Amino acid sequence: MRTLLALVRASHPEPAAAVTSVAAMIAFATGRPAGGVLAAAVAVLASQLAVGWVNDAVDAPRDAAVGRRDKPIPAGAVSRRLVAVAGAVAALATVPLALLSGVPAAVVALVGLVSALLYDWPLKSTPVSVLPYAVSFAALPAFVVLGLPGAHRPPAWMLLAGGLMGAGAHFANTLPDLDDDERTGVRGLPHLLGPAGSRLAAGVLLLAATAVLAFGPPGPPSWFGVSAFAGAAVVLPVGGYVASRRPASRAVFRAVLVVAVVDVALLVAAGLKV
Repeated sequence: MRTLLALVRASHPEPAAAVTSVAAMIAFATGRPAGGVLAAAVAVLASQLAVGWVNDAVDAPRDAAVGRRDKPIPAGAVSRRLVAVAGAVAALATVPLALLSGVPAAVVALVGLVSALLYDWPLKSTPVSVLPYAVSFAALPAFVVLGLPGAHRPPAWMLLAGGLMGAGAHFANTLPDLDDDERTGVRGLPHLLGPAGSRLAAGVLLLAATAVLAFGPPGPPSWFGVSAFAGAAVVLPVGGYVASRRPASRAVFRAVLVVAVVDVALLVAAGLKV
């Protein structure tokens, strides 16, 4: 049981659960039947588990070097080999699970999975570290829409919004670990831009995603979309201003988190217009 709990912790359960829930909500909003919603959820969950486990297995030496005892492998709660094997099994399981949504959807799901795994290694430490996030986040709604009954194609605005959200998430997610990453030789795009540049990039990208989700879908924009964009246009600059005056403040991170949650709600609501 202790090993099982350590495996769960090594899978990055919070983001895995969040992304799986978003996939299920988009599937429901776009009109997938109950079986289709379940099929989308289990495929996305398997891919998220694969990415999380591979990430921890690859990063184990770095985590040990910076004393990350909160991570199961450096803490000795589970072996690096077992986590790597679990990641491989989850990645292989993604293939038949994704095929439950049809071949086109499965192809896109695998593109998203491979892209995310390439971030784990070797792209995390390169200037194009943002690319896998953009590709994998764009693949998520595309996978859901392609699995709908009939010949559905994901609209361009939905793919663009997903890519922008993913790119913004990359910068926001990396901010707390910039110092540890620097100590172990990780030099992705956020590290090259530095904390201030990464905060700015996260804010601009998520504001752009909000704009696409508010004004991109067909028909007049909803009051929720317009309000969300107006709110993001205020919250993000205010967070940036506070951070410029107080560098230790987490104002930008919190502002980005709020806007990201709103963007997810807009993305799910936009599914009704597909």
